[in-house]
Amino acid sequence: MRTSRLTTREVQAHELMDDPACDPEALRRTYQQFRVVNRLVAGWRQVYTCRLRPIMSATTTTTVLDIGSGGGDVARALARWAGRDGLLLDITAIDPDARAHRFAKALPPTPSVTFRQSTSAQLVAAEARFDVVISNHVLHHLDGPDLARLVDDSLGLARRLIIHNDIARSRLAYAAYAVASRPFGRRSFISHDGLLSIRRSYRPAELASVVGPDWHVVEQFPYRILLLHPGSGTA
Repeated sequence: MRTSRLTTREVQAHELMDDPACDPEALRRTYQQFRVVNRLVAGWRQVYTCRLRPIMSATTTTTVLDIGSGGGDVARALARWAGRDGLLLDITAIDPDARAHRFAKALPPTPSVTFRQSTSAQLVAAEARFDVVISNHVLHHLDGPDLARLVDDSLGLARRLIIHNDIARSRLAYAAYAVASRPFGRRSFISHDGLLSIRRSYRPAELASVVGPDWHVVEQFPYRILLLHPGSGTA
């Protein structure tokens, strides 16, 4: 596609991996490649260092909910970093897709990370609470009521901090990813779906206009957007 179309957000097309009938082997490879892609572009090390580590403790466990955890690489990375820093962390990583859940559970277990097939709404109904709620590359999948539900669920689940981390739509990001992901295109959905994710992603002003004044939208290099909230305190 021509990058000129990035002036408006794509809202009609859907990612191949979201199709229940998609090629299961290509999907498995996509989950495997998430670890590399997220390490290179998602910026979670910076998020951990600047926003999560300062509120964590070596004596009291910080509980984290990872919504839409996919292959589970973000949750596992956070657990490793916290362990190296001597900080106590307990992560519940949820995804409603049974395929993602099976993939994440099949990998060697990571101490302090629990995978569950669940939605955020189910946890709200169960009156679950966590210190921190996070997500990675979930916002761009959502529009209108679905985005509002994620925002509301996050507020109902988080005591201290909410961090939704996603792509910021950009022509340069699109062009760079198109080149970098080309070698993976024939064996997985990582190229096609990644480019579509960029087209579906919000720009900072767009996201700020739909989430309300209590949320803080922050740009993070390179081509990232963080949706932040201090949480809703103790229930």
